[in-house]
Amino acid sequence: MTTRLPLVIVLILFVTSIAYAQNATPSPSPSPKPGMSKAQSQRAIIATEKKLWEAWKNKDIKPFKASLAADAVMIGDGGVANKTMALKDLEGMPCEVKSYELSDLKVVFLNSSAALLTYKSTQDATCGGTQVPPAVWASSAYVMRSGKWLAISHQETPAK
Repeated sequence: MTTRLPLVIVLILFVTSIAYAQNATPSPSPSPKPGMSKAQSQRAIIATEKKLWEAWKNKDIKPFKASLAADAVMIGDGGVANKTMALKDLEGMPCEVKSYELSDLKVVFLNSSAALLTYKSTQDATCGGTQVPPAVWASSAYVMRSGKWLAISHQETPAK
């Protein structure tokens, strides 16, 4: 019995080492869903931005709720606002937008899930009784989340 115990221990160690040395065969994973092409992403980002400008003109807060990322940051002359504060400002400040036009739109992809949209906007609008700058240079950052491009940041600088 005592001579078999070392033999059994050696045999167990040998079989265990063989089992650990084998490479596990990975199970086949489903092929990833094809992502949007850059051209499709560019069109989606520009369409979203235009939708948000139209929503501002029409005093419709719903597109902002749907198109702003939860961790969005808006930068304006009043400082920095998160999504909640920005939505509250949009609802609370009466703006009358007679017209607007976006031009010189350009999308720069930072990586496959982040992009920066830059453009010039001219507008005839007042907010809270104050005339907004007639022309601004704007930038909006977008991130891809759950297959959708969401606005994560926006800022405007009055144009000269």
